[in-house]
Amino acid sequence: MGPIVIKLGSSIVADDAGQPRAEVLAHVCEQAAALHRADRGVAIVTSGAIARGMGAMGFPERPRAIDELQAASAVGQGKLYAVYDELLRHHGIASGQVLLTFQDISGERRHYLNARQTLRKLLEWRVVPVINENDTTATDEITFGDNDFLAAQVSILIGAELLVLLTSTDGLYTADPRLDPAAEPVRAVEDPAVLDGFDIRQTTTTHGSGGMRSKVVAAEMATAAGIPAVIANGLAQGSIAAAVAGEPVGTRFAPQAGRYSSFKLWLKYAKTARGTIAVDAGAAFALREGGTSLLPVGVVAVEGDFDAGDAVDVVHAGGPVGKGIASCSAADLRRVMGLKSEAARELLPHRDEEAIHRDHFVLA
Repeated sequence: MGPIVIKLGSSIVADDAGQPRAEVLAHVCEQAAALHRADRGVAIVTSGAIARGMGAMGFPERPRAIDELQAASAVGQGKLYAVYDELLRHHGIASGQVLLTFQDISGERRHYLNARQTLRKLLEWRVVPVINENDTTATDEITFGDNDFLAAQVSILIGAELLVLLTSTDGLYTADPRLDPAAEPVRAVEDPAVLDGFDIRQTTTTHGSGGMRSKVVAAEMATAAGIPAVIANGLAQGSIAAAVAGEPVGTRFAPQAGRYSSFKLWLKYAKTARGTIAVDAGAAFALREGGTSLLPVGVVAVEGDFDAGDAVDVVHAGGPVGKGIASCSAADLRRVMGLKSEAARELLPHRDEEAIHRDHFVLA
């Protein structure tokens, strides 16, 4: 049996004042301890460092500037982990703090392998990893959001048996129940296609940056890799135990037969495009049929003011081709678009050869 990944959103971790929900966290750790005693591996992915930092500093609302968010995270991260460490030690369980960035998971393969080896070794040592995004160094452009996508990535990384996404509602509804009184709960999702008929919005909480949409996408990512997922109410008693036991709690997403890259699912469904790159017919064909990288020679127009690391839409003749992570800024790409690789290197010798690397591109 694989480990269980438990993800806690900011609304579960902290109250509106940014203070830890002590009883909720204690109950989560109690359920994690029960799984641990049953020889089940457990990994906890937690949000809340920024919220905890806000509470410690007495800030009334979430900052918006990236440097303020990172500074609040720096204040709150140690305090947040200390809560988990103490609660787990109360049950005789050792924990380890793991801070990850986008590049650790979706950058160079050696970073990915290092992250996987560390997490697997902690689980082998019977240590519970308490995982968060390294908000103090993550950029505004490349981030996991409210850690929903990070939880899905971690699940795939360690070969989890189940991903449990804890939120402050009783799972997925056909619409936002706070806005639509006719919204009905969705108990199971066997086919992701049914999600197209639901009104799933990216509404957020006072401290959180995610929302139900990001949790649904995270569940889709996990199930596309063959890992079932459950979105459940973390404020309710026994949600984790019920989800692991297969009982009807929250919304259960069935694993899918196909296998897709979790990174490309995240890019396609969750990463907001900051610009558009128009390509010629040859480049469009090569991207669609050949699985190649996009080179500057195939670019005919650049729209927007994006930076390297931003997501961009790729179009041809007004129609979508796909979406990718730009290897250079819009300004640099405008300088080299239409040029062959040698000429582009002469003009910008320190720039990546590709406009979008094939590993960072997904078809529409």
